[in-house]
Amino acid sequence: MFTEIKNEATRAASELVEKASLKKGDIFVVGCSTSEVCGDRIGTNSNFEVAKAIFDGIYSVLSPLGIYLAAQCCEHLNRAIVVERECAQKYFLEEVCAVPQPKAGGSFATNAYMAFSDPVLVEEIKGNAGIDIGGTLIGMHLKRVCVPVRLDVKKIGCAPILCAKTRPRLIGGERAVYNFTEDVVR
Repeated sequence: MFTEIKNEATRAASELVEKASLKKGDIFVVGCSTSEVCGDRIGTNSNFEVAKAIFDGIYSVLSPLGIYLAAQCCEHLNRAIVVERECAQKYFLEEVCAVPQPKAGGSFATNAYMAFSDPVLVEEIKGNAGIDIGGTLIGMHLKRVCVPVRLDVKKIGCAPILCAKTRPRLIGGERAVYNFTEDVVR
């Protein structure tokens, strides 16, 4: 079971990195309900081992590419984000004082906190792309403008996934000239 979940997470992360054209230094937000992955209602069955499988799968894709993983905590920590201190410093993010736990922050965020070399929690972030595993509502942590991304991977375990990438805002109206490629605007 854990191997299958890890493989689904790896495939989803790889596909989103490619479709979102992410590069070194970009931020990849993950919200994850392990309860939903296990087939239960969100917030009812936090599972540390399932979270570890998902974290390991996603992080194995992002880390070698130099893409920052931002792990969203659950509502008990006001959806704070776990990142490496380097990411927080690079993007001038405000640190908050908390340490996620499986039942207060969530198992995925707890795994990230334990695995990162120098983890911190920040109140908010503006990611370049993200995966919402099980309806955790990551939109508040993505840059404007969010564009849905459809992946071949539709679920991790029993949890549906929703993915998004972001693009720069188009401003200026009808006389504006834009410098974008086809993948910026659908």
